[in-house]
Amino acid sequence: MGRKSSKAKEKKQKRLEERAAMAAVCAKVEAANKLQDPLEAFPVFKKYDRNGLNVAIECKRVSGLEPATLEWAFELTKANMQTLYEQSEWGWKEREKREELRDERAWYLIAREAGAGPVAFSHFRFDVECGDEVLYCYEVQLESRVRRRGLGKFLLQILQLVANSTQMKKVMLTVFKHNHGAYQFFREALQFEVDAASPSASGCCGDDSSYEILSRCTKYGESRPPPRAGHGALRQLLPLSPPPTPKSHPFTPNPARRLRGTHPLDPLHPMGDGAPPEPPWGLLWGGGGVGGAKGILPFLGGLGPSRESRPLPPPRFLLFFCVLFVCKE
Repeated sequence: MGRKSSKAKEKKQKRLEERAAMAAVCAKVEAANKLQDPLEAFPVFKKYDRNGLNVAIECKRVSGLEPATLEWAFELTKANMQTLYEQSEWGWKEREKREELRDERAWYLIAREAGAGPVAFSHFRFDVECGDEVLYCYEVQLESRVRRRGLGKFLLQILQLVANSTQMKKVMLTVFKHNHGAYQFFREALQFEVDAASPSASGCCGDDSSYEILSRCTKYGESRPPPRAGHGALRQLLPLSPPPTPKSHPFTPNPARRLRGTHPLDPLHPMGDGAPPEPPWGLLWGGGGVGGAKGILPFLGGLGPSRESRPLPPPRFLLFFCVLFVCKE
């Protein structure tokens, strides 16, 4: 009787913990959806002026967009995606796509050229996916005349910034396997990995599915491995001396000019424990996440290997033993 009562208490406690965890997840999503402008604190990302483009970028709820802008977004999506949809098991469903773009939970990044109207957009949502709080990217669509100039990559990096600033665990998206250019772009240029929820990873649809679900972890979603036995654990018991305060911030857009080894986040620094630096650059940090994505986003330059793959210094007790041995000799 006592054993059954104990098991029942354990199950009840586990259910309470699960409910509390899910409530915390939903609270983060709700807080993100209450924001007026997720980019308000990051004005530097509200403009893209390079490669012959000069566009202003705004972040708005679907309720704040003009009907003409929503119609433009639908027509651009249709022009870019209808054929790809028709080549999949989903098919192109115009009414459903319109409803999806106008859903009350939708957020938009809109890139506008001065005097020329919108030229690109991203439709995304703050949502719960498999028990995790995530930013799910539904669309990234560009007019043909502004492609291959870095704007699409910049919009995805803004989504990573927003996901970090709102404490989402990862950025997720769906891509058709037969959309080879987009698939290669997400996997190679932006370091997205096949998510565990993807059909190829979960095994729910086998190889028959025409799409993959990709994701990239934020600093809130990265998994930390347990301390290693031996000198790795000893390192935590015997911390190194605090690092000197850097005179300037190590993160600049040009990685060749970045000060190496001056910030605890840098892999060359002896205290490189992955702690994020000050915003806004620190909010782009996504190392050690799903699929082993390392370093910050490509826009800022990589930081090299993650700390788990770097060799650790020799254990201090061995150095101490060697000193004693030499003294005795």
